[in-house]
Amino acid sequence: MKTPVYIISEKKIKENLEIFKTLKETCGCKVILALKAFSAYATFPLIRQYLDGTTASSLHEARLGKEEFKKEVHVYSPAYKESEFGDILAQADHIIFNSHAQLKKYRERVRKEKPEAQIGIRLNPEHSEVDVDLYNPCSPYSRFGITKKELIDAELGDIDGVLIHNLCGRGADALERTVESVESKFGHLLHKIKWLDLGGGHLITSPSYDLKKLSTLISRIQDTYKLRVILEPGEAVVLSAGKLVVEVLDIVRNEKDIVIIDSSATAHMPDVLEMPYRPAILGAGAVGECDYEYRIGSMTCLSGDIVGDYSFSQPLKIGDRLEFLDMAQYSMVKNTTFNGLNLPSIAIERLNGDVEIVKEFGYEDFKRRV
Repeated sequence: MKTPVYIISEKKIKENLEIFKTLKETCGCKVILALKAFSAYATFPLIRQYLDGTTASSLHEARLGKEEFKKEVHVYSPAYKESEFGDILAQADHIIFNSHAQLKKYRERVRKEKPEAQIGIRLNPEHSEVDVDLYNPCSPYSRFGITKKELIDAELGDIDGVLIHNLCGRGADALERTVESVESKFGHLLHKIKWLDLGGGHLITSPSYDLKKLSTLISRIQDTYKLRVILEPGEAVVLSAGKLVVEVLDIVRNEKDIVIIDSSATAHMPDVLEMPYRPAILGAGAVGECDYEYRIGSMTCLSGDIVGDYSFSQPLKIGDRLEFLDMAQYSMVKNTTFNGLNLPSIAIERLNGDVEIVKEFGYEDFKRRV
């Protein structure tokens, strides 16, 4: 198999989905896939057996959910382009607005053109649980949602639901604190709506996640306010289900050994530099843990395109392959052809163990984008 290549494990996805199945059966919530994190539609036939639909933030995501997932499509955007709104509405079952102005502009159109569609509004609980501002929806001066100070109850009219999203890879304790903030600021609205969408960022399939606390919390909300809770996981659906396989092209020396791989952090693993974080490599340890230490760098000409420093029990050599772990989420949806670098192929390891390459890329993909 040519490198670089993303390999997605259906077995691991299924294990994650079984957790969501149990959660849904226990408390009756609705769970939808956040396409902004993962939209490899070759896996949708498996995922849609467990989840209720998809959530999108653009026309293209909404269309992909409608055409390939074939279940409910929920759409939220900070603002809708008027030229696209009709097409978005045609795909959407739930459409959520970010401001009073957007709700006022489009509400009557939704009621007239698609009366069966559910209308929602995003509220900002002004409660932060994320340390990195780049990923914090409730950072100061956030553009997401209506704050308590700016809320005008009379303008909400007959909305069907509310979206709250302030998490990123967090546990049930963070959600519990968020709900407390929501109830204190917007509790009067919760009695008037049909559903409360608690967004994404819930790391539900992590071994350390407190599923009992989550289930109890959801049940309490639904019983208290007579509504249905919706969750929008992305990362949690494919947690530990993907890897990026790369090849060692060269090893150079400049005070330390530096490996050049046929991939890139900035182009193929963008969250490594944006978050930032150091992804795990199969069989590798931290610096000082094993005998042979290397800095892993890419083949682009961006000086800072460095994945990180690692140690190995055996020396690396040209032609070796490295497997970066947990690479399904926020990789394929964010990668680029920077420097003319070829996009990694996409392969699926099916439940029967067969590995199928479902997408390959080349020069035309680069040329089409520029």
